[in-house]
Amino acid sequence: MRAAIATAVDAPLSLIERDVPTPGPGEVLVRIAACGICFSEVNLLRGHYTFARFPVVPGHEVTGTIVAVGDGVMWPAVGTAVGAQFLYDSCGHCDYCVAGEQTLCPAKRITGVVADGGYAEYAVFKAGYVTPLPADLDPVAGAPLMCAGITAFNGLRQGGVRPGSRVAVIGTGGIGALAIRYAVAMGARVAAVGRSRRAEEQAKELGAELYIATDGQDPAVALKAWDGGANLVVNAAPSTAAAAATLGGLAPDGTLLLCGYDAEPLVLPAQPMVLNRLRVLASPSGSPHDLRDTLAFSAAHGILPQVTPITLDQAPAALDSMAGGAGGGRFVIAFG
Repeated sequence: MRAAIATAVDAPLSLIERDVPTPGPGEVLVRIAACGICFSEVNLLRGHYTFARFPVVPGHEVTGTIVAVGDGVMWPAVGTAVGAQFLYDSCGHCDYCVAGEQTLCPAKRITGVVADGGYAEYAVFKAGYVTPLPADLDPVAGAPLMCAGITAFNGLRQGGVRPGSRVAVIGTGGIGALAIRYAVAMGARVAAVGRSRRAEEQAKELGAELYIATDGQDPAVALKAWDGGANLVVNAAPSTAAAAATLGGLAPDGTLLLCGYDAEPLVLPAQPMVLNRLRVLASPSGSPHDLRDTLAFSAAHGILPQVTPITLDQAPAALDSMAGGAGGGRFVIAFG
């Protein structure tokens, strides 16, 4: 089978031929239909994950079909269309795992970072950590739901969105565009925050009622003028500073949610946080039950991201494009 391998920090992906893996006990072999390219892969190659294992096959936005199962696997069966996510597996016995919050497990492993992921024609995953796909889900367009989708949807839930909430979304890329659509579908009012006016039309087509360009106005001031401020700000941009700049735009009892960030520390003024009971929440992707809910909600509301299908050979160039700040939706490796 063909696969792309990350061999080291700051090294380009290597395209190689390798044997199709064999599933062990409790594992399934998936013939991959598609794998989304996530900014996490840029971070992997930049060395932002100190726990990464090299060499590794990147990719954690995986859709495909189970073609073989290991010993002891009774479900899901061969022939089931499934998705695999950022969470590869967890210990299974700590308090977080028992409570269904496997994504908080101290011993969790990350797909495409410490365990081989989806930049390959076949991959082995843990049977209990893949999720059956809704009927008729397009496996290529649906691939980013396995990371961008669950991150946006679960982040909104963790942030307490309810009908009538005012939600500001920073960034209109993969996570941001889905966060806007999910928030609207949840009954929230949405403002989009971007660096320039370039994404304004797109944001309003997605359902945002207000667009704030930070190159021409202070986002905190603009949000505060929006009926008293946002109840929730979702940072979907890979910039910690972009999140910090919006703190003053939160309404009292509001929450700043980090789904995107960079290596810079988050520095916030304490006094307005104390006086207005503001919160900062950081949300990882989610657990298997969160992905089930994400896929069900997406199917019920017809929410799929804009994607650009590419081949495995084009993956290195796509990563370079993302690292350079290119927009235009999500690249997805389609295996045909």
